[in-house]
Amino acid sequence: MQEEMGLRVFSVAVSVISAAVVLAMCGSAEYLIGVGSYDMTGPAAEVNLMGYANIDQKAAGIHFRLRARTFIVAEGEKGPRFAFVNLDAGMASQLVNIKVFERLKSKYGDLYTEENVAISGTHTHAGPGGYLQYMVYTITSMGFVQQSFDAIVDAVEQSIVQAHRNLKPGSIHINQGDVDNAGVNRSPSAYLMNPEKERARYTADVDKQMTLLKFVDNATGKSIGSFNWHATHGTSMSRDNKLVSGDNKGAAARFFEDWFATTSIAANSVNGSRLSSRRDIKQRKLQKAQLSKATGGKICSKGSSQSAKVRKNEDSSFVGAFCQSNVGDVSPNVLGTFCTDTGKPCDFNHSSCNGNVQLCIGRGPGYPNEILSTRIIAERQAQVAIKLFKSATEKLTGKIDYRFTYLNFTDIKVKLDGNQTVKTCPAALGAGFAAGTTDGPGIFGFQQGDTEINPMWKDLRNGLQKPSKYQEDCQSPKPVLLSTGEMFNPYAWAPAILPIQILRLGQLIILSVPGEFTTMAGRRLREAVKETLLSNGKGEFGNDTRVVIAGLTNTYSQYIATREEYSHQRYEVRIEKQNTQYLISYLHPYYCQISEP
Repeated sequence: MQEEMGLRVFSVAVSVISAAVVLAMCGSAEYLIGVGSYDMTGPAAEVNLMGYANIDQKAAGIHFRLRARTFIVAEGEKGPRFAFVNLDAGMASQLVNIKVFERLKSKYGDLYTEENVAISGTHTHAGPGGYLQYMVYTITSMGFVQQSFDAIVDAVEQSIVQAHRNLKPGSIHINQGDVDNAGVNRSPSAYLMNPEKERARYTADVDKQMTLLKFVDNATGKSIGSFNWHATHGTSMSRDNKLVSGDNKGAAARFFEDWFATTSIAANSVNGSRLSSRRDIKQRKLQKAQLSKATGGKICSKGSSQSAKVRKNEDSSFVGAFCQSNVGDVSPNVLGTFCTDTGKPCDFNHSSCNGNVQLCIGRGPGYPNEILSTRIIAERQAQVAIKLFKSATEKLTGKIDYRFTYLNFTDIKVKLDGNQTVKTCPAALGAGFAAGTTDGPGIFGFQQGDTEINPMWKDLRNGLQKPSKYQEDCQSPKPVLLSTGEMFNPYAWAPAILPIQILRLGQLIILSVPGEFTTMAGRRLREAVKETLLSNGKGEFGNDTRVVIAGLTNTYSQYIATREEYSHQRYEVRIEKQNTQYLISYLHPYYCQISEP
């Protein structure tokens, strides 16, 4: 699914990178840390699942329950703080945020606001829909769904309340490592449009790195939680799936939390004997599992046995979250893409089979069993997270800080390298949007990479809203299928004003972006932020500075690609790399006085 605003999404990078500069402030204090987790499953039947835009994909049961997981960090009781919330949901929603902040204000005043709380989605495509406020995101759910909305709002609020109540002096360790074979580039021909010299700097066409935080209670020396960021799509469960699921990210979180709970039990002993034997624990859980029967009259398989239905961390307060990053072009269907009619690989440039995108489907490692695929991709992430968690020794130290602003992306002047000045456009959906992806194919008659729209579809488009000449020229080379930025009936079809946020936790910088950056777009953004910090941070930042992208955060504006990828029209929003001087001066009046280089 691609919403494009032509050049406009580059300004996501403009604001985030510029805001990073103002975080170069001195000062540090002992951290307070807290974590929380709350159920956010919502309706499990007859509700459209958010992600694939498949109107026939309605929930008919639960694969496993969804959760909101939160960590809070603060510099003492009165120092700066922020909260990061990870949702087992497709993406964040401004409407959800508004209601959450209303509730938090009634409890805590101005302690937690839109400025210092980031709410991010894992990008599962199997969570209940209908909780966003823009028309293009509610068509398939047939409008707003109060039950979906309430479940998410309640979970976000309560997970933050838990984390706040649990605040205690603690330390935070950071570690990084690669996750192998958990994602492949699903638009490799678009990636190859990037400069060869740039591509040669990287060993793969996806980012494999996982960045993990380990939260440790100073009083006991025990860990209370762990959050990590790694890029792979929540599309192990297919567009035909009918079960509510957190997909591979949600499953990885469950595996990690269960591992920690069982490890902690095994480690607790008195005079050499366990506080509770494994046999007793297993027996109690099996007794509880008797209440859960197989559905549909089918005999339980090994993977759906009664013992497998019970969480091992039922009584544990440990929170483990697997967050999303620059996931735009990364698929968990790692076996590749194949035509369902011939079994042969799909067309490389268009991901179609003799021109039909609906026949080209990506295969997960457990193909044809999508639940097995979900488990395998989850385990690959969880295993690396456990390894990083156990070996994490580097402590984060230094300032906690944050910056936040709203930007209207429909009319921003952007100065490119070479002093060329261009302007952003209102939102528009192109042919690539209709073609979909190999994880979820779109409409027959469209292919990824199309630069023309046939007359029939143009007539249908014009019946809704004929794009203005300005819009068509501005969006080129993308053909405008739906000019969503010019459509307001019965209400706005796409966001125009977007929240941009940056969080600082010592030498870690978290970029909260409202969309899905592709692999190379994300690399450029992280690199530009770090370069800006090192050159303009008044010596406070060093080479140990880490920058992570938290995608799908605070709202959703779909895909963000490089200029070169945009020209191929598989991912249609594009981002430019600006010169640093312009980036700094851009936000100068808003944040504080910054000396230009």
